Amino acid sequence: MLQSTYHSLSRNMVDQQLRRRGIRDQGVLSAMGRVPRHLFVSHVDPRDAYSDRALPTSQGQTISQPYMVAMMTELLRVTPGLRVLEVGTGSGYQTAVLAHMGAQVVSIERSEELAQQASRAIDEQGWSDRVKIVEGDGTLGWPRGGPYDRVIVTAGAPRLPRAYQEQLADRGRVVIPIGDSETQHIYLFERASDRWVETRSIGCKFVPLVGQDGWPDA
Repeated sequence: MLQSTYHSLSRNMVDQQLRRRGIRDQGVLSAMGRVPRHLFVSHVDPRDAYSDRALPTSQGQTISQPYMVAMMTELLRVTPGLRVLEVGTGSGYQTAVLAHMGAQVVSIERSEELAQQASRAIDEQGWSDRVKIVEGDGTLGWPRGGPYDRVIVTAGAPRLPRAYQEQLADRGRVVIPIGDSETQHIYLFERASDRWVETRSIGCKFVPLVGQDGWPDA
């Protein structure tokens, strides 16, 4: 795809899908305008990568709708240098957005194939110094990389896994979809010492968060 076509599609995505729906975080808007989303979608026409919908990837996973990526990232309040735990690497697009915003990211993926594909995409974009992709049970977090300033989960959970609470730094934030296997809502959990503040946001539908403290493997 020509660079000029990519830039046009990217600008339109940011203006029509994000700004018009209330996304105001300039870091989020800048990152999503610059990260080449089409490079993270290998199973569809590259032009469709910028469409207003979730798209399939390999292994039965999806790359989230651009607005959902933007909204969850805005709730996270990312600033350069923060340590972020991402659960569910998938295509690596959300990982790339976080890295572009200056975060130091540990991303967990249960599929070896997806982890390798995402690692290659991240390396090709020059973000390997900010990103570590690991394979494992995402419901258990990654304690050796903590504590984390932020945790973002890109799969639907039945509850907030305990590991995220234990691995989150004081004043940290967790953004996670919680609900049943069909529909969820985005939740924001904020930690202030031993006190937790919970806020429920919009409805959504994600693939299930599978693991020891999530949904059982089918």
